[in-house]
Amino acid sequence: MGRVLELQSLLDVLQAHRAQGHKIVFTNGCFDLVHVGHVRYLRQAKALGDVLVVGLNTDRSVARLKPGRPVVPQQQRAEVLSALEMVDYVVLFDEDTPYELIKAIRPDVLVKGGDWKPQDIVGADIAKETLSLPYVEGVSTTELIRRLCRSRQ
Repeated sequence: MGRVLELQSLLDVLQAHRAQGHKIVFTNGCFDLVHVGHVRYLRQAKALGDVLVVGLNTDRSVARLKPGRPVVPQQQRAEVLSALEMVDYVVLFDEDTPYELIKAIRPDVLVKGGDWKPQDIVGADIAKETLSLPYVEGVSTTELIRRLCRSRQ
């Protein structure tokens, strides 16, 4: 089970992991309404290294990026993510992109979902390796919300 940490605490913990030769993997997102696509994606991300860090958009950040969202408040989203066996650490960020967070963490591997080309992923210039992982076809938070809204009509 993972832990939700403030940035400075996370950096201290990651320094200890690096001293042990651990490979640090980073991903980020809103993770509003965690679904099977998220679980498979996070499992694949974890398999790329020893430690998986998830940067989680704050409520304010999500609201700027996705009008009408989040559905689930940031503390609950963080708790759900940290309860997943493959997630080691969750850290919140308030910016529209995680660039400054990635710069601070300096991950060995940076991953995003399949709609991103590796060269277009924010922070690709910082990480040693940047990968785009495949999406689970037909599964997305936006689609889940659409279906829920239709079912209420």
